[in-house]
Amino acid sequence: KNKILVPYANNLAANSIFIEPFSGECCEEELSRLADVISREKADVLVGMGGGKAIDTAKIAADRARIPVIIVPTIASTDAPCSGCAILYSAQGAFDSVYYQKTNPQVVLVDSAVIAHAPARFLISGMGDALATWFEARSCDRTRSLNECGGYSTLTGLHLAQLCYDTLLAYGPAAKIAVSQHLVTPALNHIIEANILLSGIGFESSGLAAAHSIHNGLTALPETHSFYHGEKVAFGVLTGLQLTDAAPQETQTVYAFCEDIGLPTTLADIGLANVSRENLMKAAEKSCAPAEGIHHEAGKITPEKVLTAMLAANAVGEARKKNRM
Repeated sequence: KNKILVPYANNLAANSIFIEPFSGECCEEELSRLADVISREKADVLVGMGGGKAIDTAKIAADRARIPVIIVPTIASTDAPCSGCAILYSAQGAFDSVYYQKTNPQVVLVDSAVIAHAPARFLISGMGDALATWFEARSCDRTRSLNECGGYSTLTGLHLAQLCYDTLLAYGPAAKIAVSQHLVTPALNHIIEANILLSGIGFESSGLAAAHSIHNGLTALPETHSFYHGEKVAFGVLTGLQLTDAAPQETQTVYAFCEDIGLPTTLADIGLANVSRENLMKAAEKSCAPAEGIHHEAGKITPEKVLTAMLAANAVGEARKKNRM
């Protein structure tokens, strides 16, 4: 409101377009407040502009009000813009539940120049979120688990998930350089497409598994709340590779990618340098809640297995950091 929309303030006012700032958390308290605003202003369409939580809040608010929603992401930090589901948190920032809308957003409008002028960390975080898409899609396909629409993945969904991963590896480093210099380049456009479109369609069409459940579990620890969704998802990907006994070369490729673009590879990278085993078990237990996608992985997944996988992922990350010094 105070940056992107400033030049258009008079035009917005002249056309009776009301602007309501987002208060920072996608939670029931905020949704209740916005429901009152929508009713008071007699809104017949809602535009959600901002990052992932602002967008998810707009999607839920519009769904509950039964009005169309237009999504305008100002950062490419998650795959929230295109999807028909949203993550609800507590007012304190802990994962609560997934909310499914009746439809996907009617319009998703992305301006690459706006994305390019946002801090690089947002784009990098979006790559962490998108990094999970292929691995979770593959797990759901192997176990014939349901996708986010209540069906099964198609060849199209799986290929989009694979394309998302391939695009990250091919263009991620160059896109990081471009956004750091606020430049719109082909590489940046490819990564915007991967973060927002390919990942959004990919996860919804093919399903979620370990990485996002581990993210959800990590939100139980307040020390992680200052880290972005995609940063915690990235550590969830590394944990998932340990949990599923991924091929060593594949694991090395993913660690190298995370290191190259600046995604977390250790617990310390997400605020948990001194976390106790007892507290980390709280995250593992939350990751394994009955409704979590982690149960789409093969075999029986338990908190003990997740805890071991998190500790193993952290140990590999720490060892690699020492070797790079």
